[in-house]
Amino acid sequence: MIYTLTANPAIDYNITCDALAPDAVTRTRDAVYTPNGKGLNVSFTLAHYGVASTILGFFAGFSGRYIVDGARALGCAVEPVWIDGVTRVNVFLTSNSGEYKLVNAGAPVTAVDEARMLELIGGLDDLALLVVSGSMPPGVSEGFLPAVTERVQARGGEVVLDISSSQLTGLLSQHPLLIKPNDDELREIFGFAVTAGEDAAAAKALRELHRRGARYILLTLGSGGAYFGDGERLWYARAKTPVRVLSTACAGDASLGAFLARWRPGEDPEQALALSMATGANVVECPGLGDFAKVDEYLRHVEVQRVR
Repeated sequence: MIYTLTANPAIDYNITCDALAPDAVTRTRDAVYTPNGKGLNVSFTLAHYGVASTILGFFAGFSGRYIVDGARALGCAVEPVWIDGVTRVNVFLTSNSGEYKLVNAGAPVTAVDEARMLELIGGLDDLALLVVSGSMPPGVSEGFLPAVTERVQARGGEVVLDISSSQLTGLLSQHPLLIKPNDDELREIFGFAVTAGEDAAAAKALRELHRRGARYILLTLGSGGAYFGDGERLWYARAKTPVRVLSTACAGDASLGAFLARWRPGEDPEQALALSMATGANVVECPGLGDFAKVDEYLRHVEVQRVR
């Protein structure tokens, strides 16, 4: 069984208005509330492709209950660890002057909460793969993610990491199955600059990450496509036709979920990479994870080739 861990889930509250001015009542419209979090999005995508998974996370208050109920309504199993406080609500306001993103820190997690999560993970008899995605909430200790990885591996499971923290450098020593940095994270965390089509630079960067402990690396480059490497071989995937970008929200999570729905360690990744790119393209042109209607159309325009 695949499990996903979202330590800092959220409700995304998307609203629209016309003019935005201080000290005035602003009437909004088109309010949409969405259960969100990177691991949840991976599970939602896996479910779309017929792959079962179970969502783990820290949830609190009325907003936490909304997310858990919403995920279950979408057909995803959830094993919540309930904590004190209120799960964060992030506000995304679009006006005629641009988009405003108001992202909150989240409900604090205590050492007791961490211990309960570790106990839950350690007792999962069917745990084959844990996907750890997204930010950590306030209060999480430096030892939490290493302990999570240790618990998973003690049960014979594998770990996939999609986190934007510098802590990723230390976690490589625990030999995660797969990491999924994007180009910004690769530069900010590891100091490697790679852009689309720079096969030599990508090969050098992914070989070094493999040497440090990551067994496989999926490097996403936004509209530039993605590289996938195992330390020796390297593949590059891209859309041959331009994609109209309306929103990049959730695109990386959907790409990872689609990849994991088709890829198995040791197998060539061509089909998984193609589906990953097509799914990400669908999300940026048709924002949200509720409709993957254009995936088959995008698949016809994805090119995947081994470049090393």
